[in-house]
Amino acid sequence: MFASQCSGPNFSVSPSRCSFPSSRFTSHTRFFARMSSATGAKNPPVSLESLVVKPPSHPTYDLKAVIKLALSEDAGDLGDVTCMATVPLDMEVEARFLAKEDGIIAGISLAEIIFDEVDSSLKVEWSVKDGDYIRKGMQFGKVYGRAHSIVVAERVVLNFMQRMSGIATLTKAMADAANPAYILETRKTAPGLRLVDKWAVLIGGGKNHRMGLFDMVMIKDNHISVSGGVRNALKSVDLFLEKRNLQMGVEIETRTLEEVKEVLDYASQTKTSLTRIMLDNMVVPLPDGDVDVSMLKEAVELINGRFETEASGNVTLETVHKIGQTGVTYISSGALTHSVKALDISLKIDTELALEVGRRTKRA
Repeated sequence: MFASQCSGPNFSVSPSRCSFPSSRFTSHTRFFARMSSATGAKNPPVSLESLVVKPPSHPTYDLKAVIKLALSEDAGDLGDVTCMATVPLDMEVEARFLAKEDGIIAGISLAEIIFDEVDSSLKVEWSVKDGDYIRKGMQFGKVYGRAHSIVVAERVVLNFMQRMSGIATLTKAMADAANPAYILETRKTAPGLRLVDKWAVLIGGGKNHRMGLFDMVMIKDNHISVSGGVRNALKSVDLFLEKRNLQMGVEIETRTLEEVKEVLDYASQTKTSLTRIMLDNMVVPLPDGDVDVSMLKEAVELINGRFETEASGNVTLETVHKIGQTGVTYISSGALTHSVKALDISLKIDTELALEVGRRTKRA
């Protein structure tokens, strides 16, 4: 069904370039999709520089392929049979985005790409941008054009936006509470959505941890065990990077103060590529629900600014503020992406009826 509509520009994301279908900002609060000309000519792709929050780079990730897969798994081999049966092919309508709960909106830029992929003649307008706060009951965007195209794109657009907005909302809360430390996600993302999940973290005000196995050396407990200890693992990494002439961040996980001291001792005697020390599970939960951060604080004081530090383990919205006050540089939380609660958003053609139902069910 989408074969003739999915031949737009490549959406591969690489460190050097990444282009999306044509779209532009007309102001700081509105984001429009250009209408295709009467001749069907495509608009030239626009640089990522125009986006509010650019997606993180990845050398092999193909965003267009992810979008096409999402559309294809929905359409199957026949397409939207309900839409074909009930919606006239040439009917044009306006549908509005409706927030059903408060949160941080994310995925607006991605929604633009999806709508363009389904039908480049659709016109989309927003009253907010990625990273803005939306409130329950707020109409924050609209799409106009062929009803058939809007309904076909609806669920895929919402699936991405709701997930990204849920991630961004939790990230914003965690980032604010963690200050002055920075909040990071991990590689615990949905399979196939690594870049999308990490993009949502950026929109929410967090920072990205490594994208994958390729862009940072991260020596974890299993590596240390196989290598025969902290010192051997660090030495092996230093030799590997020197031999391959590679320059990248190096982080090592420590679980005890003794391991922290061993890392510092190695670094004091040897030229090393080490840039960050992870302080894992040094936040100890207490019976009353509070946490003891004394071990973490002692580790940070031992390191004394010689390396970046990262706290990991027992990080929740309730504990992150206390952890952030220890002087640690970063706090990582897998929950940002592996336990995300989607933000409730809908796209409705009859918004008055949708609002009436929403008020009845306390969702608008």
